[in-house]
Order: sequence, then C-alpha cells, then structure tokens
Amino acid sequence: MTAVQPDLSEVWHWLSQVPDPEIPVISLTDLGIIRDLVWEGDTLVVTVTPTYSGCPATSIINLDIETALRGHGIGKLRLERQLSPPWTSDWITAAAREKLRAYGIAPPVDGTAADGRLAGRISRLAGTSNLVIACPRCGSTRTEKISQFGSTPCKASWRCTDCLEPFDYFKCI
Repeated sequence: MTAVQPDLSEVWHWLSQVPDPEIPVISLTDLGIIRDLVWEGDTLVVTVTPTYSGCPATSIINLDIETALRGHGIGKLRLERQLSPPWTSDWITAAAREKLRAYGIAPPVDGTAADGRLAGRISRLAGTSNLVIACPRCGSTRTEKISQFGSTPCKASWRCTDCLEPFDYFKCI
C-alpha cells in the first residue's frame, strides 16, 4: 500500500478513468456522482451520490471505485453515500455531454433538471413534451418520444423523424 498519501488531484484523475458501468463512454467523474474526496487521517473518504436512490448500478459503481483506488495502492478507504442534495443531470460535465452525443445518446437538455420548471415543460396528461431533443446521429430536432423507458432506467427511447433512427435520450433527473 502507499506509504505517502497521494494528492487529491491525483485521486480525482484516477477516478476520471473509471467508466460508468451502464454508459462506459463516460466516467464516474464525468457523470458528476463523485461528490467529494477527503483524507481523514490515513483513510481516503470518497463521497458518492447515486443518480437516483434505486440505481441498479450503485453496487457495481462502488466496487469499481474501490477496485480502481486499491489498484493505485490506497489501503484504507471508506465510501460514503450522500443522497442530499440529490444528483441531477445538470451535474454531467460538458465534455461528458459531447461523449454521450458521439456515442449515440442524446444528452439531457441543459438546465431542465434543476430549473424547477420541468413539470411545466412536460405535459404529463398528454404525454407530450415541448423539449427540443436533437438526434445525436444527424442533429435534426425533428424527433419524437417513443417511450419514457429506455435501455436503462435513466434513459428514454426517442426516434428521429428525419433519419428514422431510434436513439436513447438521457432523462433530466
């Protein structure tokens, strides 16, 4: 194990190399779920906020964090789960949004999650939305929601009416 505590910026870098298990093109730090790192004596404390409290990938994420840090020689490690404030898709970095788009997933619309007006932008009665979701393949904004449920709980299924390709949209949470 490490004799000298690594600088926290180095630990952040290590964690930026750990991919999200459901969307491997982005890292856990890209996703914004690593909330804090702190040394408490000789123990590294990593604070993690899951994307939502029932996220099925939470245990895998914790295991991946522990595996990565132990692989860099961290001997004493504690993971803490922080639910408040709750994670929001606004915490996804700009770089991650571009990685999602390049991967074929439409990133969440900026500002709609924490904005507080999301309910006003989505009509639950009609099942429609005035959100403009651009197709990650061709860039067209002529798209339609197919289903609120996508390939993972954090995504919805959409289709482009120009190129006719289906795609996932990362939901605003």
